Order: sequence, then C-alpha cells, then structure tokens
Amino acid sequence: MNVGDTLAPLEIPVTRTLIVAGAIASRDYQDVHHDASLAREKGSPDIFMNILTTNGLVGRYITDRLGPGAVLRKVAIRLGAPNYPGDTMVLTGTVAAVDGNSVEIRVVGANGIGHHVTGTVTAEVTA
Repeated sequence: MNVGDTLAPLEIPVTRTLIVAGAIASRDYQDVHHDASLAREKGSPDIFMNILTTNGLVGRYITDRLGPGAVLRKVAIRLGAPNYPGDTMVLTGTVAAVDGNSVEIRVVGANGIGHHVTGTVTAEVTA
C-alpha cells in the first residue's frame, strides 16, 4: 500500500432492521434508534443509526478491504448527517500514511444528505 491509494467503496443499504439491530446489539435503547413516532416527537424525521453501529461498519469496511491479517489499532470517527432508513451509505477510504506494517486510512461514509461519518482508522497488516 502507498499513500494516496484508494480502497474499493462499500455500499451499505440503511434499513430499518440494520438500525434497530445495531442499537440492540450495542445495548443502545434510546428510542430515536427504534421508535419512529418518538423520534419524530424529538424532531427527527425517522429513527437513525447510532454511532456504535457506524463504528462497527467502519471497522468491517477496513478489515474486509485489508484482509484477514488486518488488526484495527485505532478508530477515530465523527458523525455528521444521520443515516435514515431507505438511504444508502457508501464507505470510501484513502491511505493517508504507511509505516512498516501500520497503515492509516481516511474514511468517509456518505449518504443522500451528506457525510454520515468521517475519520481515520489505523490498522496493522500482517501477511
């Protein structure tokens, strides 16, 4: 890998099931992640994905692209536009730094209304 290399994108359909399952799996029982009417009462047009689900999807993206020898060492992300049901998030990555077996990748996850997630992931890659 070289600085500037890009990783193949990953399209993730944002379904109601994915949002609710991610919230349950991460024990995030906030109503805005599973109850559409309560989410609307709080000003959101629908339920939306939680950060822990997003974090897991970013990790999956990197390990799927780097292969079974990849170990995540640091994940630093920031959320932006919410992921609502019916949208698609497209994850992309660009190699920002390489130091021996360590690689830092800038990640962006975009949906129909903007950047849902931006950040960097540092991984160690062994053969």
